[in-house]
Amino acid sequence: MAFLAIDIGNTRLKWSLYDAARPGAGLLAHGAEFLDHIERLAEGPWAEIEAPASMLGCVVAGDAVRRRAEEQVVERFDCSPRWVVSSAAEAGIVNGYDHPTRLGADRWVAMIGARHRMLSQGPVRPMVVVMIGTAVTVEAVDANGKFLGGLILPGHGIMLRALESGTAGLHVPTGEVREFPTNTSDALTSGGTYAIAGAVDRMVQHVRAHCHAEPACYMTGGAGWKMAPSMNGEFELVDSLIMDGLLVIAEERMLPG
Repeated sequence: MAFLAIDIGNTRLKWSLYDAARPGAGLLAHGAEFLDHIERLAEGPWAEIEAPASMLGCVVAGDAVRRRAEEQVVERFDCSPRWVVSSAAEAGIVNGYDHPTRLGADRWVAMIGARHRMLSQGPVRPMVVVMIGTAVTVEAVDANGKFLGGLILPGHGIMLRALESGTAGLHVPTGEVREFPTNTSDALTSGGTYAIAGAVDRMVQHVRAHCHAEPACYMTGGAGWKMAPSMNGEFELVDSLIMDGLLVIAEERMLPG
């Protein structure tokens, strides 16, 4: 029985159909739609795929967008939409946020996916989990699975638009990352990239000092591949970390599939 995983970010809805609701399940189909085009799903990409026995997703784009996605799920499939809400603990992660339910669901699910990946790769270690998207998040998790806290900072696009709107005469074409930029385009691109890399490196230092161990470092998100060459230390680039986390949670909750 198939299982549908959905990740609704600030820009796009990503979806993956698996042959089972468990980690390591085979990928049957996948795709992405910009949020303006969610209404295309039922009669478009989902029209020919196998109907899932269950569906689980995470959403950060707000209730209105979530309802639009739910309408497409109900219209096309005979299964109830289910959405992850951050809680005090789930699937091996303990939530250290001051108000656990206010932690972004995408951050929560990505940490769960990363911990499952770390445990499958070798000895237990603390983690730093980075998502590079419209916004950038940097999470710290100790070896016991306790979420210690995290950073949120603007992604490349937000940084560049802020500079363009707040600085007279500054326009933002696409530049390259350089050690010593000698034009404005490269200076802007390099500045944004190194700002993100510096924040991540600082969190790695904090985790190393707090946990007295070298953390396993994972990076995901649509712009992760752009950042990877500029990072200090070793980061594993994982395309599907949120989908991996949804599969782990689905198995924990014993969803059909």
